[in-house]
Amino acid sequence: MMSDFAIDVTGLCKSFNGKVAVDNISIAQPKGSVWGFLGPNGSGKTTCIRLLCGLLQADKGEGQCLGFNFRQQSREIKRRTGYMTQHFSFWQDLTVRENLMFVAQLYNLPKARQLVAEQMETFGLTLRQHELAAALSGGWKQRLALAAVTLHRPQLLLLDEPTAGVDPRARQEFWAMIHDFSQLQGITVLVSTHYMDEAERCDHIVYLAYGQLLVQGRVDEIIYRSGLQARHSRLGDDVRQYLPILQADPNIERATFYGGRLHVVNRDPHLLDTTLHRLYHHLEWESETPTLDDAFISLELDSGGDKR
Repeated sequence: MMSDFAIDVTGLCKSFNGKVAVDNISIAQPKGSVWGFLGPNGSGKTTCIRLLCGLLQADKGEGQCLGFNFRQQSREIKRRTGYMTQHFSFWQDLTVRENLMFVAQLYNLPKARQLVAEQMETFGLTLRQHELAAALSGGWKQRLALAAVTLHRPQLLLLDEPTAGVDPRARQEFWAMIHDFSQLQGITVLVSTHYMDEAERCDHIVYLAYGQLLVQGRVDEIIYRSGLQARHSRLGDDVRQYLPILQADPNIERATFYGGRLHVVNRDPHLLDTTLHRLYHHLEWESETPTLDDAFISLELDSGGDKR
């Protein structure tokens, strides 16, 4: 029976030398969707991705990936999966075209020359095809890496912090390509990231901390379920001096300064407003929507995380 899910696993567990890296995680990702894996360093994002594509063997867990048992049929899953690691891992002393031709030969792809030419055109690499990979900027290296891992037309694309160290424009272009793959070719995408703006581009978010799944859902759902209320101050350079005072106030859960304004959150709107109007009324507070960053930091603290 065909499933509507590209990934459908339950009770996923993995330990290394007695230390739990992934603790009883269940995921059901529909085909053709773009999901984001978020969480602090060491939260289990990379381990989860490697378990799903068969690079690691799970200690426990059941389910399927692309219709195959993810524990027993990893070879079939790998053949249908593109996996892009965080760091550029292709051959620096080969040209762009040579890198892609080498990958085509690894997969024994028919009509490799034509396929590589089409891939270079799709990713805007044609004019750079004779440049050494080592000479490319970070953004162009990421394009080459994405072109290489999708050359065999995978059904599932796993991206492990693919835009780390890439400039904002290159990140935006990279994400446009990701959504094109998902919408035009029906490829399922699972991407780990620590950029909140990238998370907001995903259809669905999974937030991990300390090997456990804390929350999953759409961005608006996660913010709503956090129960946070947010306020911002008037605009002005003089308001920043109040940040340490607000951060030390027990009636304010979190206080930050950005965009020339103070930003504060708490779960109790009455307590928050009473505190602000009683002690800081001259800062002229207004309501605003909590950010995804607010929600995730609150979740992490609730789970026993570092309160720095």
